[in-house]
Amino acid sequence: MSPTIRQDTLKRLISFQRNELTEYHIYNRLSQQSKGENNKKILEQIATDELRHHHFYQEYTQRDVNPNRWKIFKFYWSARIFGLTFSLKLMEKGEERSKNLYREVSAEIPAVKKIAEEEDQHENELLNLIEEERLNYMSSIVLGLNDALVELTGTLAGLTFALQNTRLIALAGLITGVAASFSMGASEYLATKTEGNNSHEALKSALYTWIAYIITVIALILPYLLLSNYFVSLILTLLVGIIIILVFNFYLSVAKDLSFRQRFLEMAAISLGVAALSFGIGYCIRIFLGVEV
Repeated sequence: MSPTIRQDTLKRLISFQRNELTEYHIYNRLSQQSKGENNKKILEQIATDELRHHHFYQEYTQRDVNPNRWKIFKFYWSARIFGLTFSLKLMEKGEERSKNLYREVSAEIPAVKKIAEEEDQHENELLNLIEEERLNYMSSIVLGLNDALVELTGTLAGLTFALQNTRLIALAGLITGVAASFSMGASEYLATKTEGNNSHEALKSALYTWIAYIITVIALILPYLLLSNYFVSLILTLLVGIIIILVFNFYLSVAKDLSFRQRFLEMAAISLGVAALSFGIGYCIRIFLGVEV
């Protein structure tokens, strides 16, 4: 270790070294589990770079470090469950908080700046090359999710005041939602075929749309199946809708590098607006027809 390195700088270098070793293990483990040859090659290349960076910092620290086992476990299984692109980009975004530390250390050791810039640029370019099926069909997922949110929150809000019975609302909503999910899946299949895609790709698009739609339907109707108070059920359904919009847009913003705030506010405003309008329509229809359930 050079005697000119201050103790606080040394601690940061050790932290950088441990982080590089941790990420090496994450990328290396994922490359071993990857089935696609392209993804395997990219992950191996990043893992090699991470190990090289670890050795660079080790030259200054002259120490052996242990990787962060919890971080390895967390991001490895996150990538297996939620997909490579989302999890690895989320991990790299977490590293952006360390940029100020890199800048401070590079004032004392200029070579650190080059390593940090190389890692940031190189890894981002490589991560964008990863092939992942679910991202290729993201437009189909968006279609199913968004349509289910807008249509079913509106339907349930209208039925809540018109029927005022959680079992009847759940039954009517479930029938409507399941029927609409098959309709949306079929429409997506035909639309994809019209764009010139083959039957296999069209079927996959339809399947992703249907799955996104039906999962959203089940999540939105669940409060009516579990509770007896229809107003509380409606409030919980709207909260579930907001949570779905929140989680989905967070996923999309990380995986696709899109604006989270704008997309979240837009989807939330549309869903809640339609729900409020439908609730008013349900009230008017109940009064106009004089229906009592």
